[in-house]
Amino acid sequence: MTRAAQLSAGLQALAIELPAEVQTKLLAYAAFLEKWNRTYSLTALRDPARAVSHHLLDSLAILPHVSAANLLDVGSGGGQPGIPLAIARPELAVTLLDSNGKKTAFLQQAAIELGLKNVQVVTARVEDFRPANGFAAITSRAFAELADFVRLTRHLLAPGGEWLAMKGQRPDEEMNKLPAGVSVMAVHRLAVPGVDGERHLVVIRER
Repeated sequence: MTRAAQLSAGLQALAIELPAEVQTKLLAYAAFLEKWNRTYSLTALRDPARAVSHHLLDSLAILPHVSAANLLDVGSGGGQPGIPLAIARPELAVTLLDSNGKKTAFLQQAAIELGLKNVQVVTARVEDFRPANGFAAITSRAFAELADFVRLTRHLLAPGGEWLAMKGQRPDEEMNKLPAGVSVMAVHRLAVPGVDGERHLVVIRER
């Protein structure tokens, strides 16, 4: 199966409709990531056959749960889930945050190459990042335990905003350790085509 066919079938399984030109741009991102990864080790995934499932579909699985106008991707690394979300939703303002200069250099170049006008890249430690305004949604893919994720990013959340934490197995133990003043609003089990093992999205808000 070609990558294009794999992406199309995967999106259908996720019940996500994206125009052909958006799917083409997603595949271009995957190829660009693969090219840079040979030199800069942006992601541990080395198998090209798993790029669509693990980089694109895994990121896009949370798309139905993203309703915010702006989103911060913490510890973005190679750009997941931020870049696929930005490609799929051109109206979504996405900020990609990482402390590693090599990774943010890639992210900046990817945004330029792919013509992503809705993407901003920031090189900083999360605790040092102090933007003028907070974010309606803050996401991460395996950045830290839930309590640390909330604690480190709390100053970045806009009033009424929410955390969208991407996890593997359902993190019940981590949810029980969340700091005071926040609540788990929902835990969505995600079935990602081509990805073995469990995937969950934990939605957290301040009380």
